[in-house]
Formats: sequence, structure tokens, C-alpha cells
Amino acid sequence: MVEVRAERPGDEAQIRAVLLAAFPTGAEADLVDQLRANGDAAISLVADDAGEIVGHVLFSRMSAEADGRTFDALGLAPVAVTPRRQRQGIGSALIETGLREARSIGTEIVFLVGEPEYYRRFGFRAAAAAPFASPYAGPYFQARLLRDDLTLPTSGRADYAAAFAGLE
Repeated sequence: MVEVRAERPGDEAQIRAVLLAAFPTGAEADLVDQLRANGDAAISLVADDAGEIVGHVLFSRMSAEADGRTFDALGLAPVAVTPRRQRQGIGSALIETGLREARSIGTEIVFLVGEPEYYRRFGFRAAAAAPFASPYAGPYFQARLLRDDLTLPTSGRADYAAAFAGLE
């Protein structure tokens, strides 16, 4: 049975192996390493199957401001499941657990860049991210408000942690 839990010291090598298996290049694995090293990893969860890490999700600190206020914001990226365990609900469990944790620590908004059809099931919408200027702006740049009392601002800016600048 797969358990979703917080990353612990010593998990780094297995997390990197999952990322290398799930993506065509090492860019995402390097990104996670850099975010961790820079202190920008806010929530890092693994899917642990009897001691074997088969999935990982990272939520990193972001800077977001709009309409004269600063938002407590995180970016969801990357999420990965080892190929032989994909399509078994592991990625969904990681994302859902991460969103609950984000809400519990006071996060107001979570951004991501990803496939709209997939992320819609988790409440992400391009319209929620549209008021925020970003280098990633467009139909794949999405957000989810985590506080029911928040309304979308009229304009602002959202910036990922510095490590994202290294992505092509």
C-alpha cells in the first residue's frame, strides 16, 4: 500500500531517481535539488510503497502580489510518478495531500504550469492565474485559490523561485 508522507532526510537519491525516470531530461531533478538547496522547497511529499519511493511532488515558495497586497503563494512543480506506477492514482494523491498541507500552513494561492485538462480536477484554472503577470502566462499557467474568502485581483505579478530561471 502506498503512503503519502513528507520527504525525510535520506530520501533525496530515491526522489531524484523517480524524477529522472518520469521526465525525458534531468532538468526537473536538478530543479528539485536547487530548490531544496536554496531553501525554497516549502512542501515536499513522497509516495512510499514499502520503503520504495514511487512518486514525488514539490511545492515551492513564490512571490505574488496584486491590487496592492502580497499573497502567501506556492508553486506546484514538479509532480512525478515512476513510469511503471503511473495511472494508479499516485500523482493525484500527492497533489491532493499537498494542497491540503498548503491550505493548513496558510497558503492563499497555488500556481502551476501544466495541462489544463489534467489539473482542472484539482480546481486549477487559467482564469485564476490570468490577472498575474508571469513569464509563463498563457493557457497552461493556472492557479487555485485556497481561501474561500478571496476574490481574484484585477492585476498583479507572480514569480517563481529563482531556480526556475534555469529551466528552458
